[in-house]
Amino acid sequence: MKSEFKKDDCVTLHIEDIGTGGEGIGKADGFTFFVKDAIVGDVIEAKIMKLKKNYGYARLMKVLTPSKDRVEPKCPVARQCGGCQIQEMRYEAQLAFKQKMVQNNLERIGGLSDFEMYPVIGMETPYAYRNKAQFPVGEDKDGNIVIGFYAGRTHHIVEQTDCCIGAPENGEVLRKVKAYMQKNQIRPYNEEHHSGIVRHILIRTGYHTKEIMVCLIVNAAKASCLKNAEQLTESLREMDGMTSVMVNFNTEKTNVILGKKSEVLWGQPYIEDFIGDVKYQISPQSFFQVNPMQTEKLYAKALEYAGLTGNETVWDLYCGIGTISLFLAKNARKVYGVEIVPQAIDDARNNAKINEIENAEFFVGKAEEVLPQYYENYAKEHGGETAHADVIVVDPPRKGCEESLLQTMVDMKPERIVYVSCDSATLARDVKFLRGNGYELQRVRAVDQFPHTVHTESIVLLSKFKSN
Repeated sequence: MKSEFKKDDCVTLHIEDIGTGGEGIGKADGFTFFVKDAIVGDVIEAKIMKLKKNYGYARLMKVLTPSKDRVEPKCPVARQCGGCQIQEMRYEAQLAFKQKMVQNNLERIGGLSDFEMYPVIGMETPYAYRNKAQFPVGEDKDGNIVIGFYAGRTHHIVEQTDCCIGAPENGEVLRKVKAYMQKNQIRPYNEEHHSGIVRHILIRTGYHTKEIMVCLIVNAAKASCLKNAEQLTESLREMDGMTSVMVNFNTEKTNVILGKKSEVLWGQPYIEDFIGDVKYQISPQSFFQVNPMQTEKLYAKALEYAGLTGNETVWDLYCGIGTISLFLAKNARKVYGVEIVPQAIDDARNNAKINEIENAEFFVGKAEEVLPQYYENYAKEHGGETAHADVIVVDPPRKGCEESLLQTMVDMKPERIVYVSCDSATLARDVKFLRGNGYELQRVRAVDQFPHTVHTESIVLLSKFKSN
């Protein structure tokens, strides 16, 4: 359909759906527009910002008739900040949206029509849940230090030190760091000129332990760039729970936040926290789920779906620092974890050691290379006998699993496959492959790991098809 509209035209839209990025979707004369900060049920006035052949983007100018699900965002900069996309939506409506998104993807992409989807697992209080935050540091046009979050799809910093989905302690940490920088004339990083010192401030908190780590990411190779660093450490140590003050070195001209090397300014190089009764040591680079309350619910479901009796051999693919592996190991005979990041595997082995778990073994490498190679070598070493797993747990990145990996999983004939996913579209694609190769979908459940954003985790159980 050719648009008769022009840039800067104003249109009235009735918002009927939400896109994958959280934008409201409405039509004017049959032409589709995506509008940030609009939600289903809103009638709005919007200004056209960009036109494509079959759709356009518009900016919300005025809510003419608010949706029954529209609420006042708790955060005063919710519209400017790129962190939360749907904070203006009532939480119950957010959960319904996420449930529908997962179900629609399984139906449309996965080709499923007759399956039971269990209710989404939400939070009782969907605020102050993040145990990790990375705050960019910059300066305004007057040269004042600005700390906050990037506005959506930009590197413009929206000043905000008291994020309502972050740990309550974050604001105090940031104010102390800012005061230290001002007193010692330490300049923030300037992306355009690749100058200045402090690029980001990383804060990690232990949900159960209440331990706090502060890590300054600097555009330098040595900690001496932080003049009078003892002033910073002394100030931070006044806070209850402060356990680790570190500096991370990143001199690259890159959007990647953390460099490869870190150094302790005070305390220890990690904090500790628990998932269930398993203790984990968490360093600046560690991957650790950011919502500990929901993670415990998610992993409890993984354990339930795995159906372990203590006699099973389990493979945990994309295992990170061993969070799921160790959670399962206490109920399995043997767990093998695979992860491409060497530092993560070091952490996984260390976490197994501190928990006195001896039945978990970890491999460094791509899951799509390690598992097929293991399968091939096993046959060679055992006279053609094929490798077998009782349960395979997979928690891949957003792109999902490569087909070669899925085929090896099928070849190993596990009784159950537990698939944890952060992208229900690629989950649906991979479920379609597994269903076409001898597995049936038993259970589906979404877990709201990221309230006020469009992201959600899903977990499914597939069982080997039993022929009559």
